[in-house]
Amino acid sequence: MMRTHNCGELTEKDIGKEVTLCGWADTRRDHGGVIFIDLRDRYGTSQIVLDPSHNEQAHKRGEHIGREWVLKVTGHVRKRPEGMENPKMPTGKIEIIADTLTILNQSEVPPFEIDDRIQVSEELRLKYRYLDLRKPEMQKHLLLRHRAAQAAREYLSKNGFLEIETPILVKTTPGGARVYKVPSRTHPGKFYSLPESPQIYKQLLMVAGCDRYFQLARCLRDEDLRSDRQPEFTQIDLEMSFADQEDVLEQVENCIAHIAKETIGLEVKTPFKRLSWREAMVKYGSDKPDLRFGLELKDVTETVKHSNFSIFTSQIDKGGKVFCLNAKGAASFSRKDIEALIDLAKRHGLSGLAWMRVTDSGALESNIVKYFPEAVQAKLTIETDAKPGDLLLFSAGEFETAAQGLGQVRLEVGEKLNLIDENKFEFCTITDFPLFEWNSDESRWDARHHIFTHPKDEDMGKLKEDPGAVHGKLYDVVLNGWELGSGSIRIHRKDIQTQVLEVIGMSYERAEKTFDFLLEAFKYGAPPHGGFAIGFDRLVTMLGKHKDIREYIAFPRNKAQENPMDSSPQPWTEEFLKELHIKLDIVKKPGNPR
Repeated sequence: MMRTHNCGELTEKDIGKEVTLCGWADTRRDHGGVIFIDLRDRYGTSQIVLDPSHNEQAHKRGEHIGREWVLKVTGHVRKRPEGMENPKMPTGKIEIIADTLTILNQSEVPPFEIDDRIQVSEELRLKYRYLDLRKPEMQKHLLLRHRAAQAAREYLSKNGFLEIETPILVKTTPGGARVYKVPSRTHPGKFYSLPESPQIYKQLLMVAGCDRYFQLARCLRDEDLRSDRQPEFTQIDLEMSFADQEDVLEQVENCIAHIAKETIGLEVKTPFKRLSWREAMVKYGSDKPDLRFGLELKDVTETVKHSNFSIFTSQIDKGGKVFCLNAKGAASFSRKDIEALIDLAKRHGLSGLAWMRVTDSGALESNIVKYFPEAVQAKLTIETDAKPGDLLLFSAGEFETAAQGLGQVRLEVGEKLNLIDENKFEFCTITDFPLFEWNSDESRWDARHHIFTHPKDEDMGKLKEDPGAVHGKLYDVVLNGWELGSGSIRIHRKDIQTQVLEVIGMSYERAEKTFDFLLEAFKYGAPPHGGFAIGFDRLVTMLGKHKDIREYIAFPRNKAQENPMDSSPQPWTEEFLKELHIKLDIVKKPGNPR
């Protein structure tokens, strides 16, 4: 080995030892002829002393060392002089007096300092990602990701799951996302797809008798980016045979709890808090609720229908709902603050946001109070637990629109009132999602998740008469307002599959053409089965208390889905396209290299 120790492990117990360290020159300081170099590797930093009175040759070599030069140092560990210790560093009580210094490689002046304290633009960080990853903070992020992956494998392996790889070049099947296509050279005019998830293949593994499967699966989706999404990402994918919803959730929740404990020492109580989809929507205006603070919504439809406020009553007459959020202590919000909340509500589908302040006397005050009889005001006050200094905010509309719009307002109010504890981890599991949603554009029902989701047993009788009332064996795990993953119990019988397909206007024969190899496999004794996919990047990011998953991905892409480091995606040559029997119809524009 070139080194005897790493740069982060030497302490007072090593004083007197001869050691060899390798790493990058983090800083170089010349103090009256004695040179100090902070030598850095992924494990930490050690102070190297180049003293001409101790070794003139090593000192001379250190005179011209620049930032990020790669060095090898052999010397002895000694205690730092009195008053020169650095208690912020694990190695802060010792230093290495150099006997020899070897320059393994030089470095040009880097485009930015390898220093966590210095802010660098996103584009520069991604262009020189290999330098960005040298930062101690980024090294910690990669280590956390590694530990999470190992913890997942440890838990699932101990619980009987087999790690099995599934194909990357697959057949396109209808799903919830756009897929990337790969042309086949050997089959001109034909294409593979890159998988948006291993969904069908993990179900086939259940047909194959594997019983319990898992994989840290690479998934690819051609979707617009945001802070919690990348075109290529990783999920902890699992599937179980002869399992019901509770069996799957037990394994998923315990796996997440194990990862949290092994990575950041967080004790997570299982089972997680359970909320039905409707309960989550009514209370929090979201199917991925942030439970770190209260401010629950109230359904006040039955109360305000006795008012004379036409905006509310007209929505109620159409079957809509009116929700109220009591922003406790927010009566001091300025008109500008309230206008900002109204704009937010409009961006999320509401026509506006009604409001009332609670005065010091306990009375309701706003320009709409006159439309509410005193009895209605009194009931509202009791129903919403309104106290002096509170601000009541109202949404009206179709159930989901009214709930979700006010749910977004709830999050903003929570931020403005500093109610969110960033050090808190609140997990919950959402169940009983509707199986279908109405497609008003095409006047038909669509599957909310995928067509293989099993209806709840007690709702089977509603499939023909009332599809909107049918709930599925669907479940999501949520952490602090982020969906960590989702899953379902699958349909494994042809008779049930046929009934579900009829609701969305698809025949079994048509489904067989689309999902031919899966439904063909189901003819040969498919067991009851279900599964889940944990968003691995999201989970690690949340455990690291960040909000951008790119901080925990080694080589992510920017918002334009480009990689500034390797310049992908790239234009292809005519020769390459000819080999694949592809012609482009893109019109070249000035400055467009394609």
